[in-house]
Formats: sequence, structure tokens, C-alpha cells
Amino acid sequence: MAGPGLKIMIGLSLLATLAGCGDKKPVEKDLPRVFVQAVKPADYAASVTLTGDVQARVQTELSFRVGGKIIQRMVDVGDRVSAKQVLAKLDPKDLQTNVDSAQAQVTAEQARVKQTAAAFVRQQKLLPKGYTSQSEFDAAQAALRSSQSALTAAQAQLANAREQLSYTSLISEAPGIITARQAEVGQVVQATVPIFSLARDGERDAVFNVYESLLAAPPSDKSVVVSLLDNPAIKTTGTVREITPAVSAQTGTVQVKVTLNGLPDGMQLGSVVSATAKSPGKSAVELPWSALTKNLSDPAVWLVDAEGKAQLHNVTVGRYLTGKVIISGGLEGGEKVIIAGGQLLHPGMKVEIAENTYKDLAPGADQ
Repeated sequence: MAGPGLKIMIGLSLLATLAGCGDKKPVEKDLPRVFVQAVKPADYAASVTLTGDVQARVQTELSFRVGGKIIQRMVDVGDRVSAKQVLAKLDPKDLQTNVDSAQAQVTAEQARVKQTAAAFVRQQKLLPKGYTSQSEFDAAQAALRSSQSALTAAQAQLANAREQLSYTSLISEAPGIITARQAEVGQVVQATVPIFSLARDGERDAVFNVYESLLAAPPSDKSVVVSLLDNPAIKTTGTVREITPAVSAQTGTVQVKVTLNGLPDGMQLGSVVSATAKSPGKSAVELPWSALTKNLSDPAVWLVDAEGKAQLHNVTVGRYLTGKVIISGGLEGGEKVIIAGGQLLHPGMKVEIAENTYKDLAPGADQ
């Protein structure tokens, strides 16, 4: 057993140890560690893939110039037609009656002209001999001129009736392909009502519907690579030739027409094609999704100020991408944005920046 001296020495050692512990300062609470990136704005040009179709440069709506009942249709959708080809016919009975009536009127006026001409010739022979008066001669001359004018009018009416009769045949004015049919045999149609849609032979356009934001500024390069949607290996080039000045009320888009420099095998009228377009570059900042939070309902990010404290800062999101967002406003450059570790922060909270976490943040930078 230990003697009284040993017990006293052990007790003094314990008191010295306890006294030393009382003099030590309390350990400071650990600060939250965060990962940050240094912001550097750069020009960002959003790219978007557009889908459209191949259309004819000139598309014509074919219609009858007179009304009537369709009795015959010679072509269908997809058929190729030539110039001066008859596509459909109307019942000609009513217009043929007008032609017959006008022909009869011409015959009657011709007989009248023959009669008045003979009377004028007699008066012309009798006047020098004094067997007729000047007034009778003038009357015969006036009757002849009146009958001649009536004959001319009747002949014009006959020509017009014949022309109207010819309009019962719908004729293609140019070669092309029938792309739509709006009427059928037996249907009674009015004049100018579209019957067929004709895509004329010649140049072809790729037509796209583009959101107005992509056309805020005129494209710097009007050349476009157009590829077949089903087979991107089939492609051709084209040039932007027309941008409609008005936005469609139904779709909110602007129509862009691209003249194709030729159609490769497999790409034809009506084919669905795609093209990639880029909007004009704007100053923006690219951030990973983890950096984005919100201040009430507004998008925001956490910044580390000069004192090492976290501050909530509102931003404007220009575009959402896979795994990242494009910030179009709210960051000027040089700020330290917290990209990880900001879940439990509050404004004014002091943070510890993890080592080797600074990166220049610009569109296209590796994450």
C-alpha cells in the first residue's frame, strides 16, 4: 500500500493539472467553409437548333376565275404538272348559254349593218342627182354608224362570253408540284376560292420560325448549314434572304427564309430540316447550378465581401442550361461567388474560404 507521502504527492499533481486547465482559453468556434469562384464576365452567344421545312420559293394558290360546279379533277396532291396543263373543270352549261346568246346577238347586228349599209349606198347615189334630201342622207349615214357600233359591242360581248367559258378549265400557268387540294368533284365553288396549291419549280427555301429574341440584332453571318433532321449527314448550305418584319400573333415567332444552294439526294420539297443559329454575343457570367439561390422570390447568389462575410445579392438569370445558368445582370466582375457550402448561410455571417477554390468564371470555362 502507498504511504502517506505518496498520497500527498499525487494530490498535489492533480491540483496542478486542474489549475493549468483553468488557465487555457476556450477554443474558437469553427467557421463554415465555402467554395468560391472569381467572376469574370465575357461575351456569351446562345445557340439554338431550329427546325423547319423545305418550301418552294414561289407557291401559288390556283383557283377558278368563275363560279360553278366541279365536274372533273385530273390531278391530286403530290402530282407533278406542266405549264398549260388542265387540272380541273367546271360544268360549262350556263356559260355556254351566254356564248350562244352573244353569238345570236352578233348575227342580228350583222344583218342590221348589212341593211343600213345598203340604204346608205342608195342615198349616196341619189344625193348628187337631187333625188333625195341632205337630211335623208344624213339619217342613213347615222343609222349605218349606229349599226356598226352595235355590231362591235355584240362582238365584244361574244368574245367576253367565250373567255368566261374558257375559265371553266383550271390551267396551271407554270410547272411544279401540287402540294394541297381544297375542293373535290361535285362541289360548287365561288370564283377565286383556292382549289390547288402549286409549288413551282425553281429555287427552294428552308423556312424556320424563330423567336424574336434571337434576332435582336441582324446576323453577322448570313450563311447557314441546313441538314436533314432524319439524317444529319445529308446537308447543304444556304443564305438568309428574308426575315419577316412582323411577329406572328399565333406563335410569337418571326419567319426566316433561307435560300438553299441546292438539294442533295434525300432532301426534297417538304423535307423537315434543322439548322443551328447563334444569338449576338452579350456580356454575361456562367455559374454552376449550385451557386444559384433566391432572395424571397428573386434569383440571387451568395457573395464573400472584403471582410470575409457572406452577403446575399440579387441577379438576373438570362438562360438556364444543363448544370449551369447564365447570369445576364447583377454581377460586374471580380466578385467572389459562393458555389458550394451556402445552404446554411445568413447575411453577414463570417465564412472561411476553402483553399484552391478560385477560378475565373467565364462562359465555356470548365467546371
